[in-house]
Amino acid sequence: MENVLLSLHVLASIVFVGGAAVATSLFPRYAPVAEPVSAPATSGTSGATTASEDGRSRRVALSLHRITRVYSMLGLIVPAAGVALAVAQGRMGEIWVNVSMALTAAAGLLLAWQIYPRQRRALAEPGDTRALSALSMITGCFNLLWAVVVVLMIIRPGDHG
Repeated sequence: MENVLLSLHVLASIVFVGGAAVATSLFPRYAPVAEPVSAPATSGTSGATTASEDGRSRRVALSLHRITRVYSMLGLIVPAAGVALAVAQGRMGEIWVNVSMALTAAAGLLLAWQIYPRQRRALAEPGDTRALSALSMITGCFNLLWAVVVVLMIIRPGDHG
């Protein structure tokens, strides 16, 4: 049973958490921004960049937003399988397990309370790039939390097993 739980935990981490991490990271790059109001250009072009010129795509951003939502929900398998595995192995009292659970909870809260709502706002009301830069920074923190969890899972400080 432990091998099944470990396999489920690792595979779900790679597919769902990894997929959500990639989608959240790419979203700011493709999210639409409001076109700047510029003075009419004398050469016949407006001077403002179009969606195709700067590579932004509402359609891609919307797909990344959906991936964030669905993969994040499916990613709940990761802590569920992790806790079940820790209980089965008698590791719930080990520091690396507890710190990993706390960091996982922090990443989940960051995703639910900051990243996903900011993505939704960016799609509903395209703004300037400052909001997307802030979203990129928050997403970087989200991904850093997961990186630390992975390192803890590998080195297992305080392992008693």
